[in-house]
Amino acid sequence: MTNDQKPNDQRMTNSRITNNQNRKSQFDLEERTAIFAEQAIEFARNLLREVITVTLIDQFIRSSTSIGANYCEADEAVSKKEFKHRISICAKEAKETKYWIRMIVKAFFAGRDAGEKNWREAKELHLIFAAIK
Repeated sequence: MTNDQKPNDQRMTNSRITNNQNRKSQFDLEERTAIFAEQAIEFARNLLREVITVTLIDQFIRSSTSIGANYCEADEAVSKKEFKHRISICAKEAKETKYWIRMIVKAFFAGRDAGEKNWREAKELHLIFAAIK
């Protein structure tokens, strides 16, 4: 392994959090949304891509990774109006992610356990961002 390669279980982070989620990441929304996006990618990788599910998986990845991207934008907002707008997008994307997970679980009953775990985290993120806006 070269120096620029990382094992699959290591995360690139802006903080000192490394391989394991710890208590601090629960309260660091940038890290929490990044971890959620990473888990969404892993969940999607394990799903069989077929005619019915390709769009569901693509939409799920778009919405789940958008939560963290919009939070980063909110964190750098130059006005309260821009901050509120970005946070409201985070809430909408989290709610949309719950919808796509529900559709994926319907299409892949075998993915129900992992889907429920991701759905619960999307719900918590939705509630957090809805409370902030």
